Amino acid sequence: MTITTLSLPSIQQFESMGLQWHTDLDNTSYISDELIHITEQEANAFYEAGNTLYDMFVEAGEYVIKNDLFFELDIPPSLINAIKQSWEEDIHWHLYGRFDLAGGLEGSPIKLLEFNADTPTMLYETALLQWALLKHNGLDENKQFNNIHNALSENFKRLITLDKDTSSFSSLYEGWKILFSCIADSSEDISTTRFLEYIARESGFICDFAPIDKINFSATEGVSFEGVNYEFLFKLIPWENIAIDEPELALLMSEMMQNHNTIFLNPAYTLLFQSKRMLKILCDLFPNHPLLLPASFEPLPKTKQVHKRAFGREGANIEIVDSQGKILESKDGIYTHHKSVYQAYYELNSHKDAYYQPNVFFAYESCGLGFRKGGNIIDNFSKFVSHCIK
Repeated sequence: MTITTLSLPSIQQFESMGLQWHTDLDNTSYISDELIHITEQEANAFYEAGNTLYDMFVEAGEYVIKNDLFFELDIPPSLINAIKQSWEEDIHWHLYGRFDLAGGLEGSPIKLLEFNADTPTMLYETALLQWALLKHNGLDENKQFNNIHNALSENFKRLITLDKDTSSFSSLYEGWKILFSCIADSSEDISTTRFLEYIARESGFICDFAPIDKINFSATEGVSFEGVNYEFLFKLIPWENIAIDEPELALLMSEMMQNHNTIFLNPAYTLLFQSKRMLKILCDLFPNHPLLLPASFEPLPKTKQVHKRAFGREGANIEIVDSQGKILESKDGIYTHHKSVYQAYYELNSHKDAYYQPNVFFAYESCGLGFRKGGNIIDNFSKFVSHCIK
């Protein structure tokens, strides 16, 4: 791997860019001063991988719904109707997601680790910050696989055009409004959500922002905030958390969808893609596919593997297990109540005892690349690493 050192902005400069989560709990910088240099061919391979994988997930989603495999994916029963409806109706458009991958550098084949399809973060850093870091260091900010801002803008317009071609947006748009929301005590979530709000407004939508606990939900009236009704609600809150922590709200949201007064972003069907147990379904449908690692609902025999939970974030409840079943490394977490999935181990690209995970954002097509740096298990102490194209 070719890695050079960047000059980082001051904390004050980071905060002026809207990045409040620049320092981890151990007082180290969340933003790495490293710059990964990739080739044009590697960038194109990441782009193609994301596009191919998304098509595979869509085919797998159709298979899950037709064969009623919601239990197998650990989907909360209260969301099944919402998932089916959002899948069947074109108006429920997937805004964006993030593929977590391995490989892709130094000749190492790209492999899918999982798909954060519902509430992916790391968006602000990938779309804006790494671009600004190139500029800050006097480098060509265009030499990057990073079209996220434009891709999101076009995909917002597709909420109305429902088509690849967005040229008819202005003639079709009739003032439908998007309310953006997240929890009130996470600066990262707020910045991510407000960044999306900014792009939606720039794209031509009427928008506002509100903490989730300030929003009114009504089966008959839809979503409202301070007396104003909104046709769309973007919520940076995982669907499975709503179903588990607020089951009555999950049923209410399903009823709102049935009454066609609210469209939720990302749509409920993204929970199918979010479930890590979808990895096994993909292997069933696409055996020996070059982008997939072997995966199973049961431990893989005589194989070094990673034990994951269907739903889990930031490396929690991950175990790396050797071919004899011995746990080599693990991270505790709060997701033990979710069903297990086992995926063959695949080593991340490494440099000086650190591991680098490529993350490809998807908004109608692959649109941007960022890296996280950490240990064998990428957790919430991982660092964000920028890249440039040689």
